[in-house]
Amino acid sequence: MTETKTQFNLVKFLTKYAMVIALVAVFILFAILTDNRLLSPQNMTNLMLQNGYVLVMACGMLLCILTGGNIDLSVGSVVCVVGGIAAVLISNMHMPAIPVILLCLLVGLLVGVWQGYWIGYVRIPPFITTLGGMFIFRGIGRLVLDSKTVAIQDPAFLDIFTAYIKIPGLDDGDIKLSPIIVGALVAVYIILHTVKSRRDRAKKGYRQNSALGDFAKAGIIAALIFWYCWLLSQYRGISVMLVWVLAVCLIYNFITSKTAFGRYFYAVGGNEKATKLSGINTNKIYFIAYANMGLLAGLCGLLCAARVGSVNGATGTSFEMDAIGSCFIGGASAYGGSGTVGGVVIGALLLGVINMGMSIMGLGDSYQYVIKGGVLMLAVIFDVVTSRKSGTK
Repeated sequence: MTETKTQFNLVKFLTKYAMVIALVAVFILFAILTDNRLLSPQNMTNLMLQNGYVLVMACGMLLCILTGGNIDLSVGSVVCVVGGIAAVLISNMHMPAIPVILLCLLVGLLVGVWQGYWIGYVRIPPFITTLGGMFIFRGIGRLVLDSKTVAIQDPAFLDIFTAYIKIPGLDDGDIKLSPIIVGALVAVYIILHTVKSRRDRAKKGYRQNSALGDFAKAGIIAALIFWYCWLLSQYRGISVMLVWVLAVCLIYNFITSKTAFGRYFYAVGGNEKATKLSGINTNKIYFIAYANMGLLAGLCGLLCAARVGSVNGATGTSFEMDAIGSCFIGGASAYGGSGTVGGVVIGALLLGVINMGMSIMGLGDSYQYVIKGGVLMLAVIFDVVTSRKSGTK
């Protein structure tokens, strides 16, 4: 077999990486408007801390959307329930952190199993099921908290999610060396992986993208990662929450892109009837998608409780909208069947940069809602138009 190469096409490159370009453009715009305050080490650290729950939740929401554009409206309320249980057990009942964390994750999973059963096997529409769940679990959360704000001050619990990694000998000074080392290693890995991937595809005679496009993409990603790690080194280093978020993103990226099981979600969203005829249990796929969403919502409840240090009846409000928006802005199709974890990360960061940039400028929530809604509409319109032009929908 002979290697098939594709010449570099600027229009296709810009279309494919439109959201990446938009993210870079928004970074530059708000850096200018805030006199570079947005790009300070502290703000760049807080960007990930404040949006960690969105990234985790959006990974679960992606699986739901892949099955046919379905969503879960209850996740914000589940965050309230799980966070409330954690706060009450730790602060009022003085239970150890580890058993509380395991119990809370189990609660989140059980909520997901409950909703997944009605959606996957009884075939109640996901919108109706999760809309009901949104009201039910919001009420349960307020009952658990007794309509009060419960603070969490247990260091053992807080350190599991909000501490900073300090390696003796590397992170003792004002400049933390471990983020720089990690950033350099990841950047080198990305470049070497691109080289290896192209070499393997060439040996097998597979069709390849242009070398310019592949290496431009790898170089930009590597440079951005190293730059971000350099900023982390100038503040407090790598946070444990960042590790949690990256672990979830990497695991779900592997599942959706490297496993046959992960491809089932794409197949169901692409053509459920054909998927069922091929022998795949589509009911089970729906069930797993929503059970998984419950588990990740439970983890988000813990992350949010630790990040804020308290939980009340309003905790988690509109979290589902941030997660859904991140998926669609990141390229997930409103029809289902397409979307990636990498795109979700870009979408979440884009919303996070907009929120932080406008907050630094002193603009209120009203403006932020308008801008986020506009960005979401543009992303969905872009998806619909490109899908029609390509003839996929």
